[in-house]
Amino acid sequence: MSEAANKRQLTGRVVSDKMAKTVTVLVERRMQHPLYGKFVTRSSKHHAHDEAAECKEGDLVLIEECRPVSRTKSWRVVKRVEKAKIV
Repeated sequence: MSEAANKRQLTGRVVSDKMAKTVTVLVERRMQHPLYGKFVTRSSKHHAHDEAAECKEGDLVLIEECRPVSRTKSWRVVKRVEKAKIV
């Protein structure tokens, strides 16, 4: 069985690339409120390892779970899905 088959993958937007080989990725998910039924947006920020330092702020990236790289980094960037739109 492949080792990559059981790793979680998430898609999110890079909100910070100020650290060396690290990006902060904002992952948003929509869930239904258990009592009121209204859809609410929940978000979480993950530090992800970006070895090539190619991701910039605003990029849409695919991250996957990995062994801890540092105290706060347990995710790594798999690929850049969409480049940031320059305004």
